[in-house]
Amino acid sequence: MGRTTAALAGEELVRVKAGAVTLEGNLALPAEPRGIVLFAHGSGSGRHSPRNRFVAGQLRARGLGTLLIDLLTEQEEAADEHTGHLRFDIGLLAGRLVGATDWLAEDLRSAGLSVGYFGASTGGGAALVAAAERPDRVSAVVSRGGRPDLAGAVLPAVRAPTLLIVGGADEAVIALNKKALARLGAGVKDLVIVPGASHLFEEPGALEEVARFAGDWFLRYCDLPAEAKAD
Repeated sequence: MGRTTAALAGEELVRVKAGAVTLEGNLALPAEPRGIVLFAHGSGSGRHSPRNRFVAGQLRARGLGTLLIDLLTEQEEAADEHTGHLRFDIGLLAGRLVGATDWLAEDLRSAGLSVGYFGASTGGGAALVAAAERPDRVSAVVSRGGRPDLAGAVLPAVRAPTLLIVGGADEAVIALNKKALARLGAGVKDLVIVPGASHLFEEPGALEEVARFAGDWFLRYCDLPAEAKAD
């Protein structure tokens, strides 16, 4: 079954050129955006993820633009449902994020806006790899229940202020995030553990906490010049 192409109220359906492919996305910009957050979904998720859509709505309420894109084409998603190999291809996903970041820099609606990445699951690792490739464009990274460890050898090269958010009940992922935090090259970095939250932050109030932490982080760092981010 094909995925829906409709954008919700306040969003515009866009087609983002990223390398050899064109990705579908939902772009939403407040009247005077204070930056724009590009969402990096993972583990088979996409731009219609209810959790990421909730966070995006909370960020827009605080004056940030959002771009939610499908990092895989419809054909790739169909193949990945059977093999699961693409959702863990961090290099591929990061390359798509870099392409979307360059698209934002060229599009008249978003050119000049600082860019933040919000990564979930494997998208957390992809966001860090992409941030290392575009240090002059990416102002901040937030990972929700992410796998920053999948960024591997790239971690020391990340310069963007990075916030890792993990559920308190997600013990295996907490351990992976602590190890990745120690290797991150960013001068500003932190790990926040939401008490009692599981991997998907489905507990009452847990996702609201994620959105609050993420919004605070993006608003704090999205306007900093590149040289300040490296301090």
